[in-house]
Parts: sequence; structure tokens; C-alpha cells
Amino acid sequence: MADQKKRKEAAWKSRKQEQHPHGKIKSLKKLSSEYEEKPTTN
Repeated sequence: MADQKKRKEAAWKSRKQEQHPHGKIKSLKKLSSEYEEKPTTN
């Protein structure tokens, strides 16, 4: 029974990791460079 739970959790984790609904997450360098380029309106 514990075996089945481990398998379910592993499958769920792998499904979660494969999802990129809004495109892949950008690297911090890319985000920071985009942030610097945009003029802030505060």
C-alpha cells in the first residue's frame, strides 16, 4: 500500500514539473534585465 502511494506521488510530481502553461520560467538575469529596461511609474 505504501508502494502505491509512492508511485502516485512520483507520478504527480513528474506531471507538475512537466507543465509550462505560461511558458518556461525566465532566469533571474533575464527578469532583472527586463525590469531595468522598463520605466517605473510609481
